[in-house]
Amino acid sequence: MISLKKYLDATEAGFAKADVPEHNNFLLGSAIDAYGSALMEMGNCSLNACPSLGNGLKHSLDALKVGLSPRMSGDALAKTDTSVREHLRTWGNDAARHNQQMTSEVKEMLLTMAGAAESVSARDQRCAGQMNEVTEQLKTIATLDDLTEIRASIQKSTAELKSSIDRMEEEGKAALSQLQEQVATYQTKLEKAEELASRDALTGLSSRLYVEGQLEKCLNSGDPFCVAVIDIDGFKKVNDEHGHLTGDDLLKQFGRELRSSCRSSDIIGRWGGDEFILLYNCDLQEAEAQIERVRKWICGNYEVEGKSGTIKLCVNASIGLAERVAGEKMKKLVARADAAMYEQKAASKSARQ
Repeated sequence: MISLKKYLDATEAGFAKADVPEHNNFLLGSAIDAYGSALMEMGNCSLNACPSLGNGLKHSLDALKVGLSPRMSGDALAKTDTSVREHLRTWGNDAARHNQQMTSEVKEMLLTMAGAAESVSARDQRCAGQMNEVTEQLKTIATLDDLTEIRASIQKSTAELKSSIDRMEEEGKAALSQLQEQVATYQTKLEKAEELASRDALTGLSSRLYVEGQLEKCLNSGDPFCVAVIDIDGFKKVNDEHGHLTGDDLLKQFGRELRSSCRSSDIIGRWGGDEFILLYNCDLQEAEAQIERVRKWICGNYEVEGKSGTIKLCVNASIGLAERVAGEKMKKLVARADAAMYEQKAASKSARQ
């Protein structure tokens, strides 16, 4: 970043670009692109690390990435870098507080369970003491000679024993009921946290982290399945011309249409940015038929909210499909689907030209 700033400052100070070797200009452009890609990946990683907070950071970093250019001044680049650091620092603090809260809730649940166990232990000790008293009484009864006295003592001991058992049962029911209520509360909180982690915050589809877990399960099962990667054509232009809020609106609508076009058994997720992913539990032939149905459903006219009102957009998407191969790892399988998607995107672009 410092080297990039020095180069831009030198250019701005009066060094003509013609005086700078052409390969340096190329390297500058490549470095700016790499910096922009790093910002995008940081945004994607924040979604995986903390889905409930990552969306805001991703939007901020995406907006800063749009402003990057080899023609920007050194001061502008420095301001961008400062903004990146501030956004990362804020997100880091928010994520730390979020994780601390979750940790505190888990700790509270463990303390509750420990308290319940301690209560049960104390109750058992009381009951054990009462049982010992009854036992001593029974030993005393054994030494009596008068039948009437023996009968009276047995009746008294039996009554005390029953009272002790009844009290133990009532205390046990109360402790169990309290514990069940508290555990149910924490179970609800954990289920909510798991739901947040498994859902993409913007579209409501499955998160990348969840899809990766399902991919691993499919690979381990050995059953036939296919992966489809879907990318919205020209999405960057929508963001550049109409803003990120319009882009977000399009992503949400596209996600809803994608869900509507799929079967209940299909796993549908947002892979990152404007890329989506589908998992089909079937062979390639059936998956190809499903993809054609999806393509017809999701491509077409959309109405989104722009800066000055409703905008009509004609949306197309490129789709790549790959069937699992025995022994293949997740990264390679997704890469094959991704490559097929880019081949289709390039072919569509050539056809339009």
